[in-house]
Amino acid sequence: MLAVGLSPAQAVGAGLLTEVFGMGNGLRAYVKAKLVDYATAKWLLVGAVPGVIVGSIAADAVPSNVLKTIFGTGLLILAGFLILVRTPEECEPGDRPTPLIDEKSQGRGTTIIRATDGAIYEYPTCWRPPGITLAAIGGVLTGMISAGLPEISTTQLVARCRVPPRVAIATSVFTLAIVAALGAAVHALHAQPVWNVVAWSIPGVLLGSTIGSRVGEYLPAKVMEKALGVVFAGVGILVLALASY
Repeated sequence: MLAVGLSPAQAVGAGLLTEVFGMGNGLRAYVKAKLVDYATAKWLLVGAVPGVIVGSIAADAVPSNVLKTIFGTGLLILAGFLILVRTPEECEPGDRPTPLIDEKSQGRGTTIIRATDGAIYEYPTCWRPPGITLAAIGGVLTGMISAGLPEISTTQLVARCRVPPRVAIATSVFTLAIVAALGAAVHALHAQPVWNVVAWSIPGVLLGSTIGSRVGEYLPAKVMEKALGVVFAGVGILVLALASY
């Protein structure tokens, strides 16, 4: 949008399609490791799928300057979220009790995830409605600005539902893969696809995801998330400044 000159709707559609290819390595690893909580992912999709459809259609329907304002504001909100909120790895499931959620979750059974490396994760099955609502909000944001769902869903799974961080991240990535693909398809139908841009971005993101997975082994998640928050803040301010002209 800023460098190539795409319309906001085209830029978001291209970003979602690029994101689908970029998360391939991570998604494959999480599925192979059997870390995805498919039952929880199913309920997240109940909210996220309609949300991303609404967001994607709205992104093409609203005027460009309005969408730029939404885009910039959304990035600033996500920047604050990434910078101020603890990363999933820093959270201890259940260290901040939520009496209403705990009460509603009683009697819903226990979820058990058995990873291929021998780790066993056991936690109470969470009360679903709040998670569906938050996933719907994340889906709308993802459809409109190609970001938001993983930041919201991962944190709420750890903090609200006491899901272990590894399982929460894997489940969020699985959910995002489906939602991003659907959002990209809706954008392709409602906005003019920019295949020339996507054709160059896909090889780049495949290479980047390979390098990123190696870098992630040495760089703490906290550092990466805070750095991403700073990038989001900078781009958000720039987009809002340009939207006013």
